[in-house]
Amino acid sequence: MATFGDGGGGKGLPLFRVHPLRLATRSTSPLRGRIGKQKVAAKAAVRRYRGALPFSHGARRQRTNPIFQLIFSLPCLYVIGRWLWPLSLAIPVKLGVAVLLLLASQYHSWSRLSSGSVFAPEFPRAIVIAFNWAFGAILLLAILQILVDLGTLVMLIVQRGTVVPDGVRYAIAALAALLAAIGVANAIRVPPVVDVEVAIRDLPPQFDGYRLLQLTDLHISRLFPAAWARKVVDRANASGVDLIVVTGDFIDGSVAMRREDVAPLAELRAPDGVYAIPGNHEYFFDYAAWMRHLTGMGIRMLPNAHVLLARGDARLVLAGVTDLSAPAVGQAGPDLGAALAGAPKSAPVVLLDHQPKMARQAASRGVALQLSGHTHGGMIRGFDRIFALANGGFVSGRYDVDGMTLYVSNGTGLWPGFALRLGRPPEMTRITLRPAPPHHQ
Repeated sequence: MATFGDGGGGKGLPLFRVHPLRLATRSTSPLRGRIGKQKVAAKAAVRRYRGALPFSHGARRQRTNPIFQLIFSLPCLYVIGRWLWPLSLAIPVKLGVAVLLLLASQYHSWSRLSSGSVFAPEFPRAIVIAFNWAFGAILLLAILQILVDLGTLVMLIVQRGTVVPDGVRYAIAALAALLAAIGVANAIRVPPVVDVEVAIRDLPPQFDGYRLLQLTDLHISRLFPAAWARKVVDRANASGVDLIVVTGDFIDGSVAMRREDVAPLAELRAPDGVYAIPGNHEYFFDYAAWMRHLTGMGIRMLPNAHVLLARGDARLVLAGVTDLSAPAVGQAGPDLGAALAGAPKSAPVVLLDHQPKMARQAASRGVALQLSGHTHGGMIRGFDRIFALANGGFVSGRYDVDGMTLYVSNGTGLWPGFALRLGRPPEMTRITLRPAPPHHQ
């Protein structure tokens, strides 16, 4: 049995366009100055509004960010300068390889050309896989070349005249290509079910052994299409849980682009239902349209809202909040107070929050368990600390946050703009609730 409490959701975009007023430019009216100011203001408002409108296929038009492009170009430039150019190859060959490397490094620009968004490459799946492999290989080769250069620098200090033979450069290139292939294969596989047991303070005995399955960061796209989604759904339905939750980032693409790919999610089944929250990527592709579509598929969204799960006279609060990126597109930001409004004070709270960085605030509000995603587990072990810095220190797995348990899933899928996993495998997380021992209460 379930009853809803809603703290209010976000506002959808209007369904009409506003056009600037065509005002006379040679008015002799005494109101000419005021009208001129109104005209400028109207045009500015329209420009802002159009910036928030869906792209022609439903995605917000993504402007090219020079810093974004520079970050992804630097590894390629380093590879060209420090790996390719010292090789004993003819200049035309080097130039040809350099062009190929530069083309691969601009994968996100090609994605934007294909769909209007760097987040949704609309190429055949094989091409998306190839781009991710090439892009990953360039990044890994840059890292390996940096290590070689550091080693060379040390050798130069010890003995002069050290030269790195071509064989070493070819070897690290082969290693980078192999690791990239392994990383992409790990990223796109259907993830296993990972079991996690969590002790909940004040958990009613009726909920001892209650099981829920967390899916997150599905990123359904050309890389993770309907066939992949179907296998995820089949594995989820066979997991034997009481409840299924999805903690955001369902998609990369508009409803029109992803309608068939997300269709298998309508078959998710659990005795207590399927609940979800939006992630930041839902706001990139017409949030209001996606909320309507997912709700129509039988997935019950919890945007700053909660539901009461019942076992006899015992209650468990399942609450959800919107994403931190929501206000940037005119939607309601996360509001835990609204989400918990009307919830019984005595019932433990399980919170769904796409990003983990606000976990300490949730703990201060008495939340017992927070489930998050967003970080993809850092994707590459060793580099996950970079992701942790941007997410409040949280990146993968279980954390004790001021008495609250935070679990950050590695993710079920992955953003198709950088699909590489080395040491941080994907997962579908089956969480079993247990009452906390008295000394942990």
